[in-house]
Amino acid sequence: MLGIQGATATTHTSSSSSLMKHRDITKKLWRFPVCWLVLVCVIPSVRSCLQCDLVIRNMHEDFMASKHEITVQEQMDLTKIIDHAYVTYQDTSIQFSGLIDLTTLYRAQTEYESEFRRHWQESSTGSIQWDMLKIVEKGKGILKKHLEAFFAEGLCPNKCGLLFQSVMNCSSCQYGLHICQSDTPPKDCGEHKLLAREGEQTVLDCFLPWHSLVVGHAKYQYSWKRGATNFSAEDEFEILVVTKDSKIVLNQLSVSEQGVYRCILLDQQGTTLSHTHFILTVIPIPTSPPKQIPTLPSIPDVDTRHAPFLEDILIIALVSLTVLSLFSTLAIIMYLWMALRRQRKAEAAQEERTHDGGEETNEEDST
Repeated sequence: MLGIQGATATTHTSSSSSLMKHRDITKKLWRFPVCWLVLVCVIPSVRSCLQCDLVIRNMHEDFMASKHEITVQEQMDLTKIIDHAYVTYQDTSIQFSGLIDLTTLYRAQTEYESEFRRHWQESSTGSIQWDMLKIVEKGKGILKKHLEAFFAEGLCPNKCGLLFQSVMNCSSCQYGLHICQSDTPPKDCGEHKLLAREGEQTVLDCFLPWHSLVVGHAKYQYSWKRGATNFSAEDEFEILVVTKDSKIVLNQLSVSEQGVYRCILLDQQGTTLSHTHFILTVIPIPTSPPKQIPTLPSIPDVDTRHAPFLEDILIIALVSLTVLSLFSTLAIIMYLWMALRRQRKAEAAQEERTHDGGEETNEEDST
């Protein structure tokens, strides 16, 4: 509005040169009769996806306010071009359900903003209207590209379960929750069979990528049915834990812990969004056979009728052995005593001979 008012104040002082310039621009635009015919029509302004972003709206308004040298007619033409661009943006969004999430809108906004600023830094065609027409058309392509990607992968990405996805309505610019109900059985996200050995650990994890889109603080409720190998929707499960983490770890497994485990995703209102089942089988540790304890052979039976006779023989043998041992000991002692005596006599004789020899030698020396 400020740019339009400034241009209006100079309307009556426009020179003949500016009129000639305006006629030249008009002649150039007639080369594109279809586009220009649409633009000169009065088109009501609507709130489309890109216009819902204040950055884009402010960028357009700042650009219009910065162009002090353009005429009133040029400003009117630029306003109509931008208004028409908003209409085409809305039509484009309607082709893709008319919804967009905050992430996709931010990507489209930043890319268009970058292209818009770069476009006006490049060489001009000589027609500001035509330059504006080209950049807003490029904005339409940018929006379409991001909407196609969001419609194909981002909108209702849940292949199972229930998701209340936060999206923006491109016509009202209002955020709301879009209900995404999968085609699978109600909120069922399948079952997984797990096999583990006794004493080991296993991990139960029911996280799916679309869980990160749940609005608010989601929780996971784990419950189980002891010893079961199958289940039905009517079965009762014992609640184990309610946690913010999508996985739980079962340590030191025992055979008694096998059964069916169920993971339920709950939103902050307690609404069930999905449930996943795990059928756990625990393989017991094989038991080793008992060790054989070695046994001594049994004592053969002995005829006890001859026991007294055998005892007498044994006593006589022991007595005889004792007597022989005594006699042997005495004989050894006598032998040692006699040997010692002979040794002493031999030593005495040897000393005596040595003494006599010494005396004879002394006599000879004295003679």
